[in-house]
Amino acid sequence: SSMAGPTNITILIADDDPEILAMLAAHLRHAGYRILEAADGDQALAVVRDQRPDIVLLDVMMPGRSGWEVCRALREDPILSGTRVLMLTGIGERLNEMTSPLYGADEFLDKPFEFAMLDEKLARLLRRNAM
Repeated sequence: SSMAGPTNITILIADDDPEILAMLAAHLRHAGYRILEAADGDQALAVVRDQRPDIVLLDVMMPGRSGWEVCRALREDPILSGTRVLMLTGIGERLNEMTSPLYGADEFLDKPFEFAMLDEKLARLLRRNAM
């Protein structure tokens, strides 16, 4: 197929848990994505402004700015508003369905999640991006 591989896709992972961050980074690098990392919301915003990743994996519960606040800030910035956002949360599927759209998130994943689920959501985001 003429689908480009993910090698030209940059993903920022923002999570204040170093183990989860390392695990996600390793998995996604192995899948061929270019990876950026941030340990909190403020750093995540700074990296997005500086590097313009295609997709941001945002953990909701981070010190300083929460993932929701980062997502809202991206949506309010005309230059960054097209950034795809995948929220990582521990608040439960039903609450996610209500909350994610409020802040402009494209997709959400409830922790703990399977890598297969993550890969599926990312593929969906990339397909949507290519429209």
